[in-house]
Amino acid sequence: MKWTISMTQEELFRKTIVERAIDKRITQKEGAEVLKISERHFRRILKRYRQQGDLGLVSGHRGKPGNRKLTEEKRERIVKFINDSLHKDFGPTFMMEKLEEYKGIKISKETMRQIMIAEDIHEAKVRKKKIHPLRERKKQVGDIVQIDGSYHAWLEDRGPKACLLLFVDDATSAILAAEFTKTERFFAYAKLCKSYFRSKGLPKSFYSDRFGVFKVNTGEKDNVTQFQRAMNSLGIEMIFASSPQAKGRVERANKTFQDRLIKEMRLRNICSYQAANAYLPTFIKEYNRKFAVLPHSMGDNHAPLDTSLDLDFLFSVHNQRTITKDLLIHFDGITYQIITKRPPQNLIKREVLITKDEKGEVSAYLNGDPLDLVLIQTKPKVARVVSTKSYDHHSYTPPVNHPWRTYGKKINGRPIPST
Repeated sequence: MKWTISMTQEELFRKTIVERAIDKRITQKEGAEVLKISERHFRRILKRYRQQGDLGLVSGHRGKPGNRKLTEEKRERIVKFINDSLHKDFGPTFMMEKLEEYKGIKISKETMRQIMIAEDIHEAKVRKKKIHPLRERKKQVGDIVQIDGSYHAWLEDRGPKACLLLFVDDATSAILAAEFTKTERFFAYAKLCKSYFRSKGLPKSFYSDRFGVFKVNTGEKDNVTQFQRAMNSLGIEMIFASSPQAKGRVERANKTFQDRLIKEMRLRNICSYQAANAYLPTFIKEYNRKFAVLPHSMGDNHAPLDTSLDLDFLFSVHNQRTITKDLLIHFDGITYQIITKRPPQNLIKREVLITKDEKGEVSAYLNGDPLDLVLIQTKPKVARVVSTKSYDHHSYTPPVNHPWRTYGKKINGRPIPST
């Protein structure tokens, strides 16, 4: 009876060594050393070869299903779970985690990936190789904090788009602060900064892009934004990235949030950004547990916040104005009257600091002392409303010798008079 035996290159090499040992050309110890196995196991292989021949060197698992192969029942449960419309666009890793959380079925992410590919739910990504030199992480927490805003449909079709502000530590990739806001503006960052500084302290530097909130991109180089002014007052250095890859930690965090946070809020049926902000601390705690790394040094470079600092004043919009001879201040198209008992000559042409908070309240300070202001209600000029077809133009009748009347009709260079 004839049959075919399939052997791997490793098994063919093993056969050569075993035959040398049988022919006494090498010892069993030498054969075991060549195959990098123990002498005892080498003797087992010799025994099987003498009893079964070449078949004794072939793996007994070949052609048989793996010991960890999924049963049909288990696979059907997994396929039913991943085909649920609630789990659309889940990635393999996130799908694996939710399968274990909701169904108690634990499989590897690669197994999940293969099942999703077989079910046409996931496509294998072809990664394009882009060379970006890596920058070494900072040594301690608080050395550099990368900040960015991500405008996205975070609630999918359950709500409007919004902006998620993220503060990511460079040394650990941990999320230090986050909040949903309507737009990416100065007062949104100011609110998050105040909360972050009061809970963590002051970092050494912020690493951001060149968005208009952070950096003046036109005009004189010495000009600073309101955010830069506030950071300079606190002694926090501003570093501006030249490309998205330069602040890759916060960019990757944005992508992970756009993947995982959206789906977590979908599973929890979160339909408002107020509820989303309430859920953020729970999500951030789990995110940091999974993705944050240990810093090179266990110290913390956050400086303690001076409790005497008025952060609300610091994060208001600051401007300079000059007092007029009538003790008036003009700001933002509105006129304010200064109420004071001081002699007017002591105030005229003096520069004052004007602040405007998030609520729109305006205050004035002279040498750090507040001034009493009264808003002057200026009445707009009343314009006469007329129809575009009823302009009352002055009537004009051209004279009889006007060139318009005798266009092209002239004698000796003079127009022909009309009768």
